[in-house]
Amino acid sequence: MASYLYSGRDNQGKAVSGSIQAGSEQGAARQLQRQGILVVSLKIQQEQGRQRGQTSGSGLHMEFHFGPPISADERLLLTRQLYALTRAGVPIIRAVNGLAETATNPALSDILQDIGESLISGSDLSSAFRQHPKVFSPIFINMVSIGETTGRLSEALERLIAHLDMERETQKRLKTALRYPAMVVTSIVAALSIVTLYVIPNFAPVFASMGSELPLPTRILIASSEIVQTWGVFIAVGVVMVLVALWQYHKTPEGGLLWDRWKLRIPLLGSLYERIALARFARSLAMMIASGVPILRCLAIVSGSLGNRYIGAAIQKMQAGVERGERLTSTAANTGLFTPLVLQMMAVGEETGSIDRLMNDVADFYEEEIDYDLKQLADAIEPILLVFMGALVLVLALGVFLPVWELGRAAKGG
Repeated sequence: MASYLYSGRDNQGKAVSGSIQAGSEQGAARQLQRQGILVVSLKIQQEQGRQRGQTSGSGLHMEFHFGPPISADERLLLTRQLYALTRAGVPIIRAVNGLAETATNPALSDILQDIGESLISGSDLSSAFRQHPKVFSPIFINMVSIGETTGRLSEALERLIAHLDMERETQKRLKTALRYPAMVVTSIVAALSIVTLYVIPNFAPVFASMGSELPLPTRILIASSEIVQTWGVFIAVGVVMVLVALWQYHKTPEGGLLWDRWKLRIPLLGSLYERIALARFARSLAMMIASGVPILRCLAIVSGSLGNRYIGAAIQKMQAGVERGERLTSTAANTGLFTPLVLQMMAVGEETGSIDRLMNDVADFYEEEIDYDLKQLADAIEPILLVFMGALVLVLALGVFLPVWELGRAAKGG
C-alpha cells in the first residue's frame, strides 16, 4: 500500500484535497470516485510531481508506418485478438509473438516482433507500444498502461475495442458520404480535360474558317484550350509546387493549427468535422475517467488525439483552467465549442459524480448529430453538383454547337 496525494471536487463542486492509501494509482482513483470525488490530480506521496504515463500530443497524430500502412481495421483486429488471448489467460509474450507470426501485413508483423522483443527484455506492454507512436495513439497506450497497472488488461482492451470500432464506423460513414461527390468531381475534371485538349483543338480550324465573329462561349472554350495547350505543363508544375509547399506548412505547428481551424469553417463540412472531434473527445474522456485516470491527465492525453489541433488547443486551455481550480463545465463553456445542452449534461455529471456516464451521453448526442449531418450533407451536395454539371454541359454545348448552327443558317441563306 502507498499513500497518494489527491485534489478534486466533491458532489457540490467544492474543492477537496487530502491523502489516501491504495495499492495503485488507479485503485486510489476508484476509491475517490466511490466517495463521489471527481479526481483532478493524483500523485504518490513519495514521488511528488511525478505523473506516470502522461503523454501529450502536439497535434494530429498521423497513424502511418514505413512500408504497407497499418489500417484502422488491422488495428481493431489486433486489439480484438489481444483481448481474446489475454482473456483466455495466454501469457502476453506468447500472445504477441503468435500474432506476429500470423499477421498478413509485413509492417504489422515487424511491429509486433519488435514489441515481443521489448517484452522479453523486460519492458511492460504499454512501454513497448509507446515505441511506436505513429501506430498506437496516446489513448491506446495509456489505456493499456491502466490495464496493466490494475491487473485488468482484458477489460482495458475491451473498452479500446468499443472505442476503435466507433472511430472506424464514423470514418466509414464520412467516406461513404463523400464518395459520390468525389466521383462526380473526378468525372467533371476528366470531361473538361478531354474537351479542352482534344475536342476544341479539332473544331478550332473549322470555327476560324467561318470568317464571322464567334459566340462568346466558343471564344472562351478556344482561349481556354490554347492556354492549357501552351502553358499546361507550367500550370501543372506550379500547382504541384504550391500544394507541396502548403503540405509542408501544414506539418508545422502554426500551419497545422491554421489548417485545422480553417477546416471547421468549410461550408457543409466544417460543422461535421467539429462534431466528429467533439464526439471523440467526449467518448475518450468518458473511457479514461471510468478507468480511474485523473481528469488533468485525461485532458492532456485526449487533447492530442482528436484529429484537430485547433480543438486540441482548446482542450489544453480547459486543462489549464482545471489546474487553476475552475470547474470542468466552466472551462468547457469558455472554449465556445459546446452547446448549452451539452454543458448542462457536463454540469450534471460533475454534480452527481458520474461525469464518465454523462460524457458517454454527450458522445451519443454528438454521434446522432453526425448521422444527421451526413444525411444533410448528401442531400445538400447532390443538387449543387447537378446544377454545376448542368451549367458545364450548357457552356460546352453552346460553345460547340452555336457556331455549327450559325454555319448551317449561313449555308441556307447562301
